[in-house]
Amino acid sequence: MTKRSATCRLPSSEATSELAHNIARILVPGDVVLLEGPIGAGKTHFARSLIQSLMDVPEDVPSPTFTLVQTYDVPSGELWHADLYRLSHVDEVEELGLIAAFDDAICLIEWPDKLDDLCPDDALTLRLSLDAEIEDARHAEFVWSAEKWNIRLEGIMP
Repeated sequence: MTKRSATCRLPSSEATSELAHNIARILVPGDVVLLEGPIGAGKTHFARSLIQSLMDVPEDVPSPTFTLVQTYDVPSGELWHADLYRLSHVDEVEELGLIAAFDDAICLIEWPDKLDDLCPDDALTLRLSLDAEIEDARHAEFVWSAEKWNIRLEGIMP
C-alpha cells in the first residue's frame, strides 16, 4: 500500500476543534485514528472536540491519561479513546481490550507507538506539532495508506 499524506496549519485551538468536527463526520465503526505528537501538541484537545461533536448531548470528556481508556456511546456506536503513554509493554494493550475494539468501534489512540505491531494497517494517523511562531497554532499532517481515506478526506482540510 502506498502512503499518502495531507498537511494543514491550524492557527488556533478553535481551528483544531473545527478539524476534529470535520473528521468526526467521516468516521464509522471500525475506524482507528492514531494521534501522534509531543506532549502539549493538542492530541487530547483534538480527541475531546471530536468526541463531543459525535455526542447527542455534549458532556465532559476527561483525558484517559490515568484510566488509559474511556469509552463513549455515540449515535454511530461505541467510541474508544485511549492514551497509551503510561504503558510499558505491548501486552498491556491487549489486556485493555483495545485490539478487539478496532473491529467494531471508532478508536482514537494517543501515543500509538505503544501499539507496536498491533497497529491496524488501515488506520489514519494524525501528527500534530507546535507552531514555532504562534503560541496557539499547530501543524497537522494526516498520513494513511488505506484507500478508504482517499475519498473520505477530500474537502476536510481547512
